[in-house]
Amino acid sequence: MHTTDVPEFPMARTSGCPFDPPPAARAKQREGPLVRVRLWDGSTPWLVTRYAEQRALLADPRVSADVSRPGYPSPAPTTGEGSKISFILMDDPEHARLRRMVTAPFAVRRVRAMRPAVQKIVDDLIDELLAGPKPVDLVEAFALPVPSLVICELLGVPYSDHDFFQDNSKIMIRRDAEPEERTAALGKLAAYLDELMGAKLAKPRDDLLSGLAGRVEAGELTRSEAAQMGVLLLIAGHETTANMIALGTLALLEHPDQLARLRDADDPRLVESAVEELLRYLNITHNGRRRVATEDIEIAGRTIKAGEGIILANDIANRDPDVFPDPDRLDLGRDARKHVAFGFGVHQCLGQSLARLELEIVYGTLYRRIPTLRLASDLARIPFKHDGSVYGVYELPVTW
Repeated sequence: MHTTDVPEFPMARTSGCPFDPPPAARAKQREGPLVRVRLWDGSTPWLVTRYAEQRALLADPRVSADVSRPGYPSPAPTTGEGSKISFILMDDPEHARLRRMVTAPFAVRRVRAMRPAVQKIVDDLIDELLAGPKPVDLVEAFALPVPSLVICELLGVPYSDHDFFQDNSKIMIRRDAEPEERTAALGKLAAYLDELMGAKLAKPRDDLLSGLAGRVEAGELTRSEAAQMGVLLLIAGHETTANMIALGTLALLEHPDQLARLRDADDPRLVESAVEELLRYLNITHNGRRRVATEDIEIAGRTIKAGEGIILANDIANRDPDVFPDPDRLDLGRDARKHVAFGFGVHQCLGQSLARLELEIVYGTLYRRIPTLRLASDLARIPFKHDGSVYGVYELPVTW
């Protein structure tokens, strides 16, 4: 097959269906579990379209997350400098060594203990919404501050610096950013976290960055490694959850029967179920997880050869009809816990327990306290983030 016959990836969503995966990707899913796609650089990695094959490959030690390996399907041009954001783009054993250093604060029991503090953040922001002018941009006034305040508290980052780290994070995840822009943004964030690390080394506190500073002093980490880990946790800790809050709210407003079901429910289990279903249905990480084969892999009647790129498109895996009946229907009562929104295997999302907690509190509080919440704009005028590695909306005008 000529590369001109291979469809380009990522594929475009349909403007009238902003919550659904690209129709072309769904068509490829019907063709088979593995198909070729063409990237910006002309390379033709494998697109894995179905749930079973994605889980199998994400758990396969012959599949590498190392961005520096030849054949890795990079989502955009890079300068080659600082392309690894800490352990997320590394393989074991180095990945496991670094990840273990920050798992404890994200353990389920530790996260559950944060519930009162997160609930207060949510309630205080809703108080400000209710007392302020309307209409209001829910992204700026609520969806972005909630996870930013939470991750700042956890890490020990001053929230007063939120404009700085949010602006640079946006550049990092924008697909059309120039390589030099992305490198510069990463450099600014790394320098900022390095300065914070210096402060924690001089005067440690009860926060995650101080814990990393202790490991630097013990010789387990370099100061640069600790700063890079801080960058990863700061970006990942607010960007994805902020977009889930805003996009989830928009999806519920566009499905008033499901919103009423959630708002009127007394059962916390329905709130938990709603979180899982919205994670399945929306897929904030919408450009696929990128990997490269280190050995030949036989799967689904195909051979992925060593050095070939692999893209695991979680948005269509979470709409696989063999796993989720009637997958395009938003059903908050569905058992969607087996979705792959957080990935699978050794690289699955470290902060998933914290994200779930934040979303449970937001989805269980916002619509009860503002029961008449509604869009202050037409859906067609909402600016969606088609140009980034994280999907969502740039703004969400609401009133009540």
